[in-house]
Amino acid sequence: MSNMTMQERIEELRKRRKQAMLGGGADKLEKQHKEGKLTARERIETLVDPNSFEETGLFAEHRSVLFGMAGKEFPADGVVTGAASIDGRLVHLASQDFSVSGGSAGEVHSIKVAEIMEQSLKTGSPFVFINDSGGARVQEGIDSLSGYGKVFYTNVMLSGAVPQISLICGPCAGGAAYSPALTDFIIQTRQARMFITGPSVIKSVTGENVTAEQLGGADAHMANSGVIHFIAEDDNHAVALCQKLLSFLPANNLEDPPQAEGDPSVDPNPELDDVIPANPKKGYDVRDVITRVVDFGDFLEVQAGYAMNIVVGFARIAGSPMGIIANQPSVQAGVLDINASNKASRFIRFCNAFNIPLLTFVDVPGFLPGVQQEHNGIIRHGAKLLFAYSAATVPKITVILRKSYGGAYLA
Repeated sequence: MSNMTMQERIEELRKRRKQAMLGGGADKLEKQHKEGKLTARERIETLVDPNSFEETGLFAEHRSVLFGMAGKEFPADGVVTGAASIDGRLVHLASQDFSVSGGSAGEVHSIKVAEIMEQSLKTGSPFVFINDSGGARVQEGIDSLSGYGKVFYTNVMLSGAVPQISLICGPCAGGAAYSPALTDFIIQTRQARMFITGPSVIKSVTGENVTAEQLGGADAHMANSGVIHFIAEDDNHAVALCQKLLSFLPANNLEDPPQAEGDPSVDPNPELDDVIPANPKKGYDVRDVITRVVDFGDFLEVQAGYAMNIVVGFARIAGSPMGIIANQPSVQAGVLDINASNKASRFIRFCNAFNIPLLTFVDVPGFLPGVQQEHNGIIRHGAKLLFAYSAATVPKITVILRKSYGGAYLA
């Protein structure tokens, strides 16, 4: 190398860069395509503005020499990190590369992720983490776990300071599932699976038979666990959802949310008189109210399939982003229960952290009575909703559509 000319050195650098950009190799990248998935780099390219991505740590490599790791090359150590712009706004990203050792997270892999997250915090810009990993790189032992710890710690440092969005585009198992859970929003594709312990471990420990889809598929996490916030049909849909979500959010907690051109119409909508029945016992879809009030009828619902007796999401009024919370009379008469209280309170706290005003549509008969609700802590969880509204310092507007009784009136 020392005898090489400058031109030869530059050519060698280009060669190494080209090789690193191939990740685990052309065959493994093609396998991703055959499975209907984009590669780690394609996901970034699809998400960000053209030619805006600046990569960091392209030549990073692991330092492990045990368990057959000596001499093994893992390009970029299995994760692509860097900065780019989305709709002209700065973001920082990490995208796990499943073609490199199954996207497994080793020490250097996790350090790269944590460092790009730190840059996100320093620059006051959103962080997007695209997950596609089989979990910890077991050959690196405790070093891989130490790396995970750095990522989790940095997730917490970013919380409430800059928006964090996780895309689950492949397997997300074991410790890998904790980082998305520490972020603000999770978008999971239908091809992806997310769980702490897989079906085989569950069967050996508890004797339960369950498929990976039943355990950690998108539908399971939307309807049952409430872990995720959006279901995407594929990688391209996940990217589109991420772009739309970011369009409502400020870059950080010191900025106002981005303004857009508002709906010029300010006339009352006469259709609202027909949407809301006069009979207080008759149900209706509150989303029909929301879409008639917000700009251009555009409403991005969050956790649409979880705790469906309450509706939350983002919209604009006069071009200004708003957080919408609404009881859903068509589901359990819009009653408040444990899951609805948790769903709404978490959303309210996020909006308050990022200066997003709140608009609440109320049509609620009260909190759900029942032994199971009481024993599972409806008092404690219902109080979270009271706390979230009381602590919120952003502008709050409440519209009572028909009724509001008891403790639910205070919430």
